[in-house]
Amino acid sequence: MDVVTRVLTEPFRPATWRRVAYLLLALPAGLLGVPHLLARRLLGVDLDGPAPQRLVLYALLATPVNAVALAVTVYGWSLVPMNLGWPLRAGDPAQAWGGPTFAGAWAFHAVVGGIGFLLLMPWIGRGVTALQRRLAFRLL
Repeated sequence: MDVVTRVLTEPFRPATWRRVAYLLLALPAGLLGVPHLLARRLLGVDLDGPAPQRLVLYALLATPVNAVALAVTVYGWSLVPMNLGWPLRAGDPAQAWGGPTFAGAWAFHAVVGGIGFLLLMPWIGRGVTALQRRLAFRLL
């Protein structure tokens, strides 16, 4: 598969949405002591049940990473519908990027903010889950 096809289809792959689900649930799972179950289910990581002290260590060290991952995921993916639906929240198109016309402002927001983040967020999620996977292997 060539690079362009891969970039254009990545947002629509089941693996992408499993990674998004993992990024959204990793913080509560780590704090509740079940990160190995979540990683096994959503990322396909084969981890045995860790010792309780390893779970505490994971919760302490992975919580900042998981919190940042959650914030980046929620913010990045929320930019897609927010920018595709720019006319629903539009103010003065003359003051907006892509203005001064309404059509120009909407096109700019849809292409750069909507489609741009739709194509970018799966790759950011892939990188962050790779980091989280390494943390899980090392700490659990």
